[in-house]
Amino acid sequence: MAPVPGRPTLSDVAAVAGVSSATVSRVLNSDYPVAASTRQRVLEAVRSCNYVPNGHAQALVRPRSHIIGVVLADVSDPFFSEVVRGVETAAKLAGRLVVICNTESVPEQELEYVSLLRTQRADAVLVVGAAPLDRHYGTEMARHAEGLGADGGALVYCGRPRPAGTRAGRAVALDNLGAGALAARRLLAAGHRELLYLGGPEGRTTTRDRLQGVLGELERQRVPPRRLQVTYGPFDRTTGYREVAVRADAGALPDAVLAANDLLAIGALAALRDRGIKVPRDVSVIGIDDIPAASDLTPRLTTVRLPLVQLGQLATRVALGLAPANAKAGPASLIERESVRPVGGAGVRAPRARPRRRTAASHGALQSPPKPA
Repeated sequence: MAPVPGRPTLSDVAAVAGVSSATVSRVLNSDYPVAASTRQRVLEAVRSCNYVPNGHAQALVRPRSHIIGVVLADVSDPFFSEVVRGVETAAKLAGRLVVICNTESVPEQELEYVSLLRTQRADAVLVVGAAPLDRHYGTEMARHAEGLGADGGALVYCGRPRPAGTRAGRAVALDNLGAGALAARRLLAAGHRELLYLGGPEGRTTTRDRLQGVLGELERQRVPPRRLQVTYGPFDRTTGYREVAVRADAGALPDAVLAANDLLAIGALAALRDRGIKVPRDVSVIGIDDIPAASDLTPRLTTVRLPLVQLGQLATRVALGLAPANAKAGPASLIERESVRPVGGAGVRAPRARPRRRTAASHGALQSPPKPA
């Protein structure tokens, strides 16, 4: 088949394949039965002509766009990049295009992206990760979920619960409560009774649920909640470094750090290393998520694994109606490595780092745990 000069049209492909334009359209839309031999001829003609379908024209005749929108805080965060891996794997199998929208954790930006994806008639929108505990935000997101459903699409809460008081949208749960409990259980089993908890941003669902898991495990083992120092801040390395550094310099650092995600734990490890405090000899550190970098640290990070790739795959299948509308991505599991050791184990405890003069940037006083919402 000779290539067609200029920009090829649907009629050009039909002429090369020896079929009607309607047959070419049926093959490309993949929504109608076409004989295998005819389909093969059309696809060969498409390649020969270097033909690309007009997406705007297709949008006029198709009820949806074949787009899956993924709205998340930051795709460079390993948590989200792992979820996106799963989304793209499932979307490819379903013949869907994935569009990623970074919100930088700004709720208004998240709502704007969902609205924009609705105007593009996305087949589905996945909102991923921690959600604000805000009534107005929840009401607006539920409104978008209802609108997408009425238009033949779907909004999926991916790793977060539905907003309180609504049943609109679909949901794929992540075991944040169990992850917090499992991390606390590991430190308590090692004999630690004074813990620093790096909790993530205040007023978010993931922060709330993981803290509830920690506090529930302390209660189960009859450890007073006052033994837990709780801090809040972004789920990032900088926050983990700062919170541990402030307490180490003040001589107020417990002998165990529980980080609500692995990026916080990585920051904690760096702050301890810079102060000559050995992990796990002097301080045990545990994280949550099991991002790929966790096994490459020194020491390798003990953490609680959550099935992030599976979460993305399952949420996509739920969005496309290929799995039940309400699902769970799988249980949390402990990944034992090298950053936790029993209290009183081998080794001599190093002296605390000498307290440094605190500055205005030293991030306030120690906090006691709140009662979870």
